[in-house]
Formats: sequence, structure tokens, C-alpha cells
Amino acid sequence: MANPIAMRSSNPALTDETFRGARAGIGENAMTIQGTVNKTGFALVILMVAASYTWNLGVADPRVPAFTMVGVLGGLVLAMVTIFKKEWAGTTTPMYAALEGLALGGISATFEARFPGLVSQAVFLTFGTLGALLLAYRSGLIRATENFKLGIFAATGGIALVYLVNFVMSFFGSGIPMIHSSGTVGIVFSVIVVGVAALNLVLDFDFIEHGAESGAPKYMEWYGAFGLLVTLVWLYLEILRLLAKLQERR
Repeated sequence: MANPIAMRSSNPALTDETFRGARAGIGENAMTIQGTVNKTGFALVILMVAASYTWNLGVADPRVPAFTMVGVLGGLVLAMVTIFKKEWAGTTTPMYAALEGLALGGISATFEARFPGLVSQAVFLTFGTLGALLLAYRSGLIRATENFKLGIFAATGGIALVYLVNFVMSFFGSGIPMIHSSGTVGIVFSVIVVGVAALNLVLDFDFIEHGAESGAPKYMEWYGAFGLLVTLVWLYLEILRLLAKLQERR
């Protein structure tokens, strides 16, 4: 069993191994919180520009499904590369943001075509959640205690397992009943997932703060930005699904 004290984040990009052995050398610049914030903002701009491209094409454009698939698969490959080669994060993080933007633009356009106004609500709620949790974390209202980290780690792992089982079952023309429906069970499930995704942001804040305090090398700012981006993309998609279920219920 993993040591709960070492679990600083349940984000797969920000595990307890991330900063192990990663320290800035003598004369080298070290990771800072402000530097990570700046790089996160830059990555988000890239993501939104790429998302705007596929979004503006519209769901009727035959290129959109291809761009979406390239974004999903390419983003997954780059995420794995970044996780295993953290020192490449300065190059792979902007590329990951661009690919995720292509995917999110296509996915968002599909949801918007079915539920007009849904995407703007999801974007507002995503950034509103980010801002509120950052404020709560900086003010000390929410503290990333070890029990808190362990609880979110377990909850995130449980959700990942549910999605994995559902994915495998889909190959056999089946799935986990009701979790994707607009019924009460489906909505409650989505609310829980959104809550867990949001609380992962708190762990990411704590993890980045720890990296800055421990004198991690400068390239870890890009890696911290990458980790935050992973959580924000997940949170946005889960909010989008929840809002769609609520619309279907009307």
C-alpha cells in the first residue's frame, strides 16, 4: 500500500514521485509559484485558441471529427511522454494544450449543437471553480491535510475504475447502468465526479507549492502547468456532462 504521507496529489501527472531527485543545481533557476501561474496561463491561451478553431468550424464540417480524434489521441500520447520525461515539459505542455484544445473545441461544438448555451455555462463554472478553490486554498479555508489527500486519491481512483470498467463493457455492447443517464442516479454520479475533480485542484495547488518550496528546477514550472491543465480539462468535461444531463431532464 502506498504511503499516504507521500500522496500529495491524485493527479496522474503530479504523483509522489514527481519531485523526487528533482532539485535545481547551484546557479540554476528554481521553480516558483508565479512562474507556474504564468506558464499555466500561457498554456490555457493556447488551448482556447485551438478550441476556437474547431469550435468555429462547427459540427457540420466533416473535418471536426478528425480534428477531435487527433486531439484526443495526440493529447494522450503527449501526456504520457510528459509524465515520463518531465524535463521536456517546456515543449510538450504547449503541444498538449493545442491538441486538447482541438479535442475540446469539437466536443464542445457537439454539445452546443444539442444544448445551445451549455458550453458558455460550463466554461464559466470551470473557471469560477478554479478561482473559488484557489482563493479558499490561499486563505487557508481549505487545507490539503494528509487525510484529505488520501480521501481524494481514493475517490479519484474509484472513479477511474468505474470509467475503465464501463469502457471495457462497451466493447460487449453493454455498460454500467444509469451512470450516463439523465436520471437521478446519473445526475448524482456526475455531481460526485465534478466534486472530486474540483477538489483535485486543491491537491494540485498544494503540490505546486511544495515543488516551489523544495527548490525544484525551473522546467518543473511547465510540468506543474501541465498537471493543472490535466485537472482543468477533466473538470470542464465533467461539468459539461452534468449540465447536459440536467438539460435532458427538463
